[in-house]
Amino acid sequence: MNALPAFRAPRWAPLAALLTTSVLLTACGSGDDSGSGSSRPKSGGTLTFAVGSDAGCVDPQQVGSNESIYSVRQTVDSLTDQDPRTGKIVPWLAKSWDINADATEFTFHLRSGVTFSDGSRLTAQVVKDNLDAVPELGALGVLAQGYLSGVKSTTAVDPLTVKVTFKEPNTQFLQATSTHSLGIESSASVKKTPQQKCSDGVIGSGPFVLKQYVQNQSITLAKRTGYDWGSSLWSKKGETYLDKLVFKVVPEAGVRAGSLQSGQVDAISSVGKANEAALGGGQVTLLRRANPGVVFGLGVNNSRPLLKDVKVRQAILAAIDRKQIADTVFPTGTQSATSVLAHTTPDYTDLSSDLAFDAAKAKSLLEAAGWKAGSDGIRAKDGKELSLTISWFPNAATNQPALELVQQQLKAVGIDVVLKQGQVSQFATTLQGGDFDLVWGNVTRSDPDILRTSFSTRLANFYRLPATSLDTALSGQAATTDTAKREQLVDEAQKLIVQNAYNVPVVELQTQLAVSKKVHSLDFDSGSRIQLHDTWIG
Repeated sequence: MNALPAFRAPRWAPLAALLTTSVLLTACGSGDDSGSGSSRPKSGGTLTFAVGSDAGCVDPQQVGSNESIYSVRQTVDSLTDQDPRTGKIVPWLAKSWDINADATEFTFHLRSGVTFSDGSRLTAQVVKDNLDAVPELGALGVLAQGYLSGVKSTTAVDPLTVKVTFKEPNTQFLQATSTHSLGIESSASVKKTPQQKCSDGVIGSGPFVLKQYVQNQSITLAKRTGYDWGSSLWSKKGETYLDKLVFKVVPEAGVRAGSLQSGQVDAISSVGKANEAALGGGQVTLLRRANPGVVFGLGVNNSRPLLKDVKVRQAILAAIDRKQIADTVFPTGTQSATSVLAHTTPDYTDLSSDLAFDAAKAKSLLEAAGWKAGSDGIRAKDGKELSLTISWFPNAATNQPALELVQQQLKAVGIDVVLKQGQVSQFATTLQGGDFDLVWGNVTRSDPDILRTSFSTRLANFYRLPATSLDTALSGQAATTDTAKREQLVDEAQKLIVQNAYNVPVVELQTQLAVSKKVHSLDFDSGSRIQLHDTWIG
């Protein structure tokens, strides 16, 4: 599988169909109706999907881990949807919308007749209640909170019209309404605490209903009877084909692969490089799609004494051989990071020259910062060794082997690295608490505003950046309705993040799934998660 070509998003009229991504699907086969068995869609059956981890939460508004999003996304609908091929924002729960000239007011006209699985109706007041509650989500709701930062008011204009007003222009908001993080939940769910929603799940209007959640074991969903308000992108109208979805947590990549080959499961996530050859061909299809957003890399706690020094951060940046990591550990087609944004993100800038592997440069930077190599090769200054801890979480099989290579590469320039594994459910609280040096992760979103969510000091500022001109660029790109100006500001933000090594990009995340050929129309959405409404087995 060849790597994807460099990509720059085309321009669409701002506000009408903004903030998009291109055709990103590169499949060794297809999830459509090309497999064995029946060629005509049929209803019924259970799809069993093995995933590698469980985030410990079944509230779509609070989940950030792809492997949990796969399941809980199916329980909620969004106001809009985003076409993964063109990036266009299209109707879902909102049949249409109006946006004022400076992008401070977004008025959504809701479909009539939509109900939640408890029988209650979708109204403008329910949407208002959802959006008003987002600031109370806490540590796990950072994505949703970022999308709504600067909101002035949400108003139920009439039973099926809701208006969201921002204090200043907010061009990213329309795309945000297509995400799972702003999936609409019933009034009963909105009234629950964030902790209750995480453990018990939520009542949504989606095509599937949560039936059972056993933490770190499984999530079971059932078809929503009477569902008739799907996204305008879906080919099937009304209810889903499938009767049931079961997501089993199987941490070991080899066990997941074996379960698929033996027919115990129908699809698996996080296919490792070591399993590609065995799974390719035969009765299994490999599906791949590059994820837009912030690439996999090291989130830097810029307030740590050792990491306040820009030379140390830049040395880490130069010491990492990204190509070796991408080629050795990750699935076929995975690209080295060439910016803090994946190349599939709108307004991406190629900064590959700033991210070139250069061990000599890394050593020179550390020497200039006063760090001298000891007899064991590890550098020290004022009697203290240059030792850092990378916190990581087992939500992907590639995490540990990738970090072991990072550990070796940093040791080669004199930096001692300790790898500290935590539970997937601890990721958000680790960031919020700030007790880390470096943390391994990524954030997927097909909009460059993900940089503001991740790195603005005016928001959560999990990476403890100092207030700089970066804040001005990040705020500016969110406020402007001028597409050329927005591109320039996003370009400036990427350069400031990379050149100051506020973050250490390593590889672009590529979602790779393996699916039995009896499974048809299992499709990626614009964020490289999955849509299962149109999926059928035959």
